[in-house]
Amino acid sequence: MGKDGKSKDAGKGKGKQAGGGGEEGASKGKGKGGAKADGLGTCTYVKARHILCEKQGKINEAYKKLQDGWLSNGDKVPPAEFAKLAGEYSECPSGKKGGDLGWFPRGKMAGPFQEVAFATPPGVTSAPFKSTHGYHIILCEGRKN
Repeated sequence: MGKDGKSKDAGKGKGKQAGGGGEEGASKGKGKGGAKADGLGTCTYVKARHILCEKQGKINEAYKKLQDGWLSNGDKVPPAEFAKLAGEYSECPSGKKGGDLGWFPRGKMAGPFQEVAFATPPGVTSAPFKSTHGYHIILCEGRKN
């Protein structure tokens, strides 16, 4: 969170630093070529939960609940609470498991989803973003090589 100053300028809640700046630097490389000075680009695996909605209005409603409960106060969203919202809002089959995607490697997820997942620091919730599957919010739970 602290070293990526340009994405903090996005100004809309704590989750913005992950979703707002993720696509710019992440497009530099698949694999290990896109490593940043903050180390976020160096991990090989990410453990994440997500909420997927077809409509932007629905994902924004879910994100507002995250903001009202935690993000606007500067707090991290507890994984159990994120899981409850995923069960309520997510249209992905993973929603039944609280949005849990487990550990996945670089190259498994497509386009913007991978970029945001690998750019989001552990414990941080991304801002809503669009992929070919719809609109997502990601909670990064961990990273490893």
